[in-house]
Amino acid sequence: MKALQSTVDGELTIVTVAAQNQRLQALLTGDAAVSVDLSGVTEVDTAGLQVLLLAVREAERVGVPLQFHSPSAPVRAVLDLTGLTDEVCSPEMSQA
Repeated sequence: MKALQSTVDGELTIVTVAAQNQRLQALLTGDAAVSVDLSGVTEVDTAGLQVLLLAVREAERVGVPLQFHSPSAPVRAVLDLTGLTDEVCSPEMSQA
């Protein structure tokens, strides 16, 4: 199975989530595994967290392997604060 590489850069907030959600959902329409680099995210809010969770749920629903990796400090802080690190992160990311 081929793998698609993608990145999320800049804000992942209420201002940008519509576009980010469309982009992530589009990646999940094929049969390729998807790997998303979160190292460029400079700000994340609950709307951004919701987009990540929606992508995880959709990937599970359609059977496409999805891995978020290399979280920036803002992403890690929100995931740790909400207790959703294991829900969103790959095992390697959870242990980093």
